[in-house]
Amino acid sequence: MKIMATLLVSLVLFLSACGKQPARYQYTQMSLPEGAVARFGKGSVIGVQYSPDGTRLAILSSIGVWLHDAMTYGEIALLAGHTRVLTDAAFSPDGTTLASGSWWGGPVQLWDTKTGEHKATLTGDTEGVTGVVFSPDGKTLACWWGWDETVWLWNTETGEHKETLAGHTDVVTSVAFSPDGVTLASGSNDGVVWLWNAETGEHKETLTGHTNVIDSVAFSPDGSVLASGDNSGTVRLWDTETGEQKATLTEQWHRVVFSPDGTTLVTGSFDGTVRLWDIKTGEQKRSLSGHTDYVYDLLLSPDGETLVSVSGDKTVRLWNTETWEFKRTLAEDRDWTSMVFSPDGTTLASASWDGTVQFWDTEVWESKGAITGYTIGILSVAFSPDGRTLASGNGSRDGNVDSTVRLWEVETGEQHGTLTKHALGISSVAFSPDGRTLASGSFDDTIRLWDAVMGEQKHTLTGHTRDVMSVAFSPDGKTLASGSQDKTVRLWDAVTGEHKHTLTGHTRDVISIAFSPDGKTLAGAGWGGRGMVRLWDIETGEQKQVLTGHEGGVFSVSFSPDGRTVASANSDKTVQLWDIETGEQKQVLTGHEGDIFSVSFSPDGTTVASGGLESTIRLWDVKTGEQKGVLTGHADRIRSVVFSPDGRTLASGSYDGTVLLWKIAD
Repeated sequence: MKIMATLLVSLVLFLSACGKQPARYQYTQMSLPEGAVARFGKGSVIGVQYSPDGTRLAILSSIGVWLHDAMTYGEIALLAGHTRVLTDAAFSPDGTTLASGSWWGGPVQLWDTKTGEHKATLTGDTEGVTGVVFSPDGKTLACWWGWDETVWLWNTETGEHKETLAGHTDVVTSVAFSPDGVTLASGSNDGVVWLWNAETGEHKETLTGHTNVIDSVAFSPDGSVLASGDNSGTVRLWDTETGEQKATLTEQWHRVVFSPDGTTLVTGSFDGTVRLWDIKTGEQKRSLSGHTDYVYDLLLSPDGETLVSVSGDKTVRLWNTETWEFKRTLAEDRDWTSMVFSPDGTTLASASWDGTVQFWDTEVWESKGAITGYTIGILSVAFSPDGRTLASGNGSRDGNVDSTVRLWEVETGEQHGTLTKHALGISSVAFSPDGRTLASGSFDDTIRLWDAVMGEQKHTLTGHTRDVMSVAFSPDGKTLASGSQDKTVRLWDAVTGEHKHTLTGHTRDVISIAFSPDGKTLAGAGWGGRGMVRLWDIETGEQKQVLTGHEGGVFSVSFSPDGRTVASANSDKTVQLWDIETGEQKQVLTGHEGDIFSVSFSPDGTTVASGGLESTIRLWDVKTGEQKGVLTGHADRIRSVVFSPDGRTLASGSYDGTVLLWKIAD
């Protein structure tokens, strides 16, 4: 063991000397925005896809597409040219190109899948991309946009816009090419399916009959039948030659799959059954039962021998397509987002909201590996007093999605701890001044105290009757304060966990709290008329002062290191600086274009950092009130910003599921 350990250390030192880093560290450096020095977490998992040759795996995340080696699972590249959350991505049929689109104004990007290099930007509508799909020959890319009634066709070889397919009267929701690439079908919120000549863009047929939003369209393997599903659960079958309706299937889920021979349509139902339909007659052939909730995804293995059904009951079931008998349950108690077979059928990849991409051997149906590190939105980040560890809290009101505190080693980016006792998402995290205790506040109305070294829970603090939104330690480490949606601030003994006192006065949610450097004053911020910051005397529990001036709720408060100033961030798009002695407003910092969720003073007190809805971080000169810099790179709103103890690094946590570390100039 000692020899192996020595060799491992030597390998790390050798790679470092060669200008390289261990593989686990390299992913934190991929496609970093300007000014950032590391990224912790890979974003939320949206979907997973194999390249046509099976050598690459694309994991669609909230910050871009991660390309992995399909054999080793190692990261190859992060395709992160989008400025907003990714919505869809697709491999070209030959596997050499990947197209990706994002929400809210992002154009379509084309990438080289071998090198990860950017190939082209396809600009169209400005409202963001809903979906992308390649034609069977790969020469055309179809895109549809967030709030648009059209489909755009692009020449993938030249990057030129070919045609705009216009005719729908509401937003386009789904698009599919026929197997021969001659016809394109589009479904819309207007409840109508249009058939187009995919080469010329000419309108061929209008298929009417649906009375609700079209969710999906799919061609049979030979292209003779089109299936369209709407959000009321109705699936209609159409003859693509004549445009006539062949059959109507009701009480189905909109997900439909054709059998490889094209004779059978498989649908998932709201009642938890999987149903088989004869394409020619439209009659039901069989119903497969076993799920206890709606079936929202179906896929067939490449050899057509296995059907996979995914349900809201958090199970995945496997069926034999020859006999249609139940084979086994693959996994349980997971919120699945995506599943896909490898092209050779030997592996099934599954992605879930807990941030795991699991790989299953289809011969024995056992797990053979996993990729981890994906996370949902981060609501809070905190540095340990020595600056070596960063804690991040993942926030969701659904405890089955993510309700963890993650501990990251700042120097290497490795995750060295996961704290998972909370029942719902984490709203706030804070280290004690000695770094030995970590406090976490949750939407489950509790606060938990953890041994920050061992990762073990020390105490659970109960008493709040609604979500705990903020936690903070006093400078001497003896008291923990918590702010809640129950309109109160509670003070706790940080050692024993006993309740000491309750501070009242707020008429709405208490969103943020902060101790003054001398520990004598507590600032609390929240909702209620004009945004207010209340100051309490810790010894007496009496309210000392109310700072008013914001319009709307105050999301964050922070004391300056000298204790003379409080900074408050608000939904009125301003950061305001207050004189604690007089209660007067000193500065109003303007420049943000949306709600500001977090504000933090640098340790030397010269700079204030703020982040919010527009996904940018702004740095302000405290003395002059002037903006010093803007940091951009997150794909979603920023919920937490905090300086490292030495002031050289700023950490930002975002709804995009990542933490970025920024190097701050002296």
